[in-house]
Amino acid sequence: MDIRVADQSAYVYTGGKSPAVDRIAAQPVMVFIHGAQQDHSCWTQQSRWFAHHGFSVLVPDLPGHGRGGGAPLASIEAMADWIVALLDAVGVTRASLVGHSMGSLVALEAAARHPQRVAKIVLIGSALPMPVAEPLLDAAWHDEPKAVAMINNFSYSASGQFGRNTAPGLWLLGVNQRLMERQRPGVFGTDMAACNAYARSLDSLATIAVPVLVVAGGQDRMTPPKASKAIAAAIPGARLTVIAGSGHALMAEAPDAVLDSLIDFIP
Repeated sequence: MDIRVADQSAYVYTGGKSPAVDRIAAQPVMVFIHGAQQDHSCWTQQSRWFAHHGFSVLVPDLPGHGRGGGAPLASIEAMADWIVALLDAVGVTRASLVGHSMGSLVALEAAARHPQRVAKIVLIGSALPMPVAEPLLDAAWHDEPKAVAMINNFSYSASGQFGRNTAPGLWLLGVNQRLMERQRPGVFGTDMAACNAYARSLDSLATIAVPVLVVAGGQDRMTPPKASKAIAAAIPGARLTVIAGSGHALMAEAPDAVLDSLIDFIP
């Protein structure tokens, strides 16, 4: 679906359905928010299930990513406001937000800034703060192939490094490499800098009143389980699910377990 959000063109995947814009709000709405140097395609399995089981699904390419128009937004706060502008553009009052990595920070910030617009949030592969090591930040700006290799090395569990994939004939690292390589110049550095600069504190999460699920990979080396546990402990009533054996790229490495966690939490 091609629409306009904040006076710019935007692409929003809708889970294999073709809803009329004025009918999106007729069902419960879920928004899936991708991570750094990614786009909507990382959510294909999870979003399609909900789109075919009674939900309106919005899976946007954030500005500058994938088929999204404009330049990449330079802060998590700006991305959170953009998600709310997306809801405005399709006439949706409230939605559940599901975010991965950088997208988890966007969902978290949207819930903090716009609580009246958010029904529930799911934070997958999250950490607060989410610092980016200087070598990765530098490579994201000046040597993208090196940055892609670094991300791929740290995104998957040990078993994921050996060609395993839930979809026969596909290679986890190769698929993710091509996904990152197809993003536009400048996106990688902007995303990494936004994560690195995000300054919301764990203490501030005590004010979040919507239901929260935190999903962690048991072998995540980028946002370790202890970081996810700290977020869950800081939010009143938050639930924590740890998916054993998975690294940071949970939707690809443990798609069924991620989907099961969402199905259990969202309705």
